[in-house]
Amino acid sequence: MKVVKFGGSSLASGEQIEKVFQIVTSDPKRKVIVVSAPGKRYPTDDKVTDLLIRCAERCLLKFDPLKLYEQVIERYASIARELLLPNELMTEIELDLLGRLNGDKGNPEQFIDRMKASGEDNHAKLVAAYFREQGVEAHYINPKDAGLLVSPNAGNAQVLPESYEQLYSLRQQSGILIFPGFFGYSTAGEVYTFSRSGSDVTGSILSSALKVDLYENFTDVDAVYSVNPFIVSHPKEIKELTYREMRELSYAGFTVLHDEALVPAFKAGIPVQIKNTNNPSAEGTRIVSERAHTNGPVIGIASDNGFCSLYVSKYLMNREVGFGRKLLAILENFGLSYEHIPSGIDDISIILRENQFDSVIEKKIKLQIEAELHTDEVIFEHGLALIMVVGEGMRHNIGTTARASKALANADVNIEMINQGSSEVSMMFGVKEVDEKRAVQALYNEFFAPVIV
Repeated sequence: MKVVKFGGSSLASGEQIEKVFQIVTSDPKRKVIVVSAPGKRYPTDDKVTDLLIRCAERCLLKFDPLKLYEQVIERYASIARELLLPNELMTEIELDLLGRLNGDKGNPEQFIDRMKASGEDNHAKLVAAYFREQGVEAHYINPKDAGLLVSPNAGNAQVLPESYEQLYSLRQQSGILIFPGFFGYSTAGEVYTFSRSGSDVTGSILSSALKVDLYENFTDVDAVYSVNPFIVSHPKEIKELTYREMRELSYAGFTVLHDEALVPAFKAGIPVQIKNTNNPSAEGTRIVSERAHTNGPVIGIASDNGFCSLYVSKYLMNREVGFGRKLLAILENFGLSYEHIPSGIDDISIILRENQFDSVIEKKIKLQIEAELHTDEVIFEHGLALIMVVGEGMRHNIGTTARASKALANADVNIEMINQGSSEVSMMFGVKEVDEKRAVQALYNEFFAPVIV
């Protein structure tokens, strides 16, 4: 048995859903299908999820949401027309969305989650209806009925352990099962969503719960590439990589898979295959527990920007018991999480995402650190990009860091900081945002460009 997840771009129109039908019915092992809400049909199009969020926010502000409601309904209606689906289906979708709009708004975050979840929920009903119209036994599965229970954390729900045993019973159902991604239900019966791109998480949960042979994740690219194709032209495709490598790359900017999506599949040891809906014959990328290291030390290079560094120095810092704990406690009090902590004997740098705070909070943090920790220097440095060089093979290869540093130096890119994880699967370079693309290109040329003899 396989669990197959299709992303928003794979389900954005009737034509795309016809492709999905052909893919699913071409392999009898594809029994459980996880669907996303309709995505973009063209670059300037709106994702249905974004329309639903704006619609919910207008309701909460007591503005008229009619225009946005009509846009959402028209997206489904246009797909239904393309697929020649019965009118009763659209009536059901309209009534569902109206019911959500007119529902309880006492908990604004939960109301937004309830609205967001309708994107996947109604699309699953539509896809199931199309499969049945084609003469295939297909069933829409309500996550509540199936037993997908989650924590009551709006926008960041976590699956509850008892879900796995309850979901296993889906194996006994006949036909193709169409399951909406992105959300589950609390024990109180309320809808809560995973973080964005959470349909990947749903697919991974179901793969683990059903103990399937393979989790296929269909998107709009042929494979995971070794680097962002918007930075490097025609980059090398990755045929196989490990869960750990994919997690590191997803964290650092790879958008093919949600960075939490692999956890349930990883724990269950289920391989994941990335495939292209528009080119299903392409081999794609396989994600596994272990792989042979035959491609050199580096499997991929990822980058992300929007970071800053909090640099703190104090003479004899290493002798002061509890200094790090006190510093992190100050950040915790301001609700900030950190990304990395490179340090020396008398100084420490904490890498933060800049969107967590503004200049007012920054000033308060600086003053509190100086007052409570009696530091010599406290400096915020903004406009940083983090570049992650990832590969299990680095653990068995000498000189990878030297090669990367030399490549950056030759490209006139100054390294603001460097940090290698204790697992030795990745190394992180901090550079100025203005140098990000040049740095990525230089690293790609070093580790992936063919050697000219």
